[in-house]
Amino acid sequence: MSTHASDPLAALGSLPGVADAVDSVRKAVDRVYGHRVMRRRSNEISSEAALRGARGSAALSGADWALEEVRRRTDFGADPEARTVGAALRLGAEAGQLLSIWRQSPLRVLARLHLVAAGDPDDSVGRPRLDGEKVDEPLIEGPVPTPAEVAGRLDGLAELIVTGSGAPALVTAAVVHGELLALRPFTSYNGLVARAAERIALVGSGLDPKAICPAEVGHAEQGRAAYLAAFEGYLSGTPEGVGAWIAHCGRSVELGVRESTAVCEALQRGAA
Repeated sequence: MSTHASDPLAALGSLPGVADAVDSVRKAVDRVYGHRVMRRRSNEISSEAALRGARGSAALSGADWALEEVRRRTDFGADPEARTVGAALRLGAEAGQLLSIWRQSPLRVLARLHLVAAGDPDDSVGRPRLDGEKVDEPLIEGPVPTPAEVAGRLDGLAELIVTGSGAPALVTAAVVHGELLALRPFTSYNGLVARAAERIALVGSGLDPKAICPAEVGHAEQGRAAYLAAFEGYLSGTPEGVGAWIAHCGRSVELGVRESTAVCEALQRGAA
């Protein structure tokens, strides 16, 4: 394992509340992976987790549709809410295709995620924004970092991912999510991209290799106010604030586990 000096993410594992969150997430994930239904129907559970995760992520971005509406609809171009749900669904489907690239070239993955979310490419899609380009992000307010700051911090984040870390998967995923929300590197869909990147980090780390623990479900279930309050802690940069953000992300994973456990139980009963 790397030393803290060369592995800044590892130091975050000792922040207040983080060790307990990591332990609680690991136990929850182990329980759902041990469910008897997982042995023969994991693909169904993964598909359902992707759908429910997309619904949760879209809800946080202002399109709070019922699950059955998301499942039923085929037209996602009619209005801004429909486009948000469509973007979230496309990201859920795409994330699994990008795992092999993530550890080698995370910036390529982020560009691809934005391209997939936007759907209808123009010259601002699939690249970090330039000077003078505005950010359309309905949830996150506050000062937007300059393109120069975005470029520097994205490079730093990418280096951490490529180099690897001894930090727990939850810590890395929470930092990826928090940094992308803070930077809002694209002109649109930054929240959706940040949550999709968190999912990729959790799956790619080996914590959730079958993608059945949708943190987006938990983020939505805890509500936008709690999400924003936790994110403010991350932005503060204080040990307590960053630790609280990581713990919030951990609780979101646990709620995603609870959702998939319920799906397993329904499948076992023949009710789904």
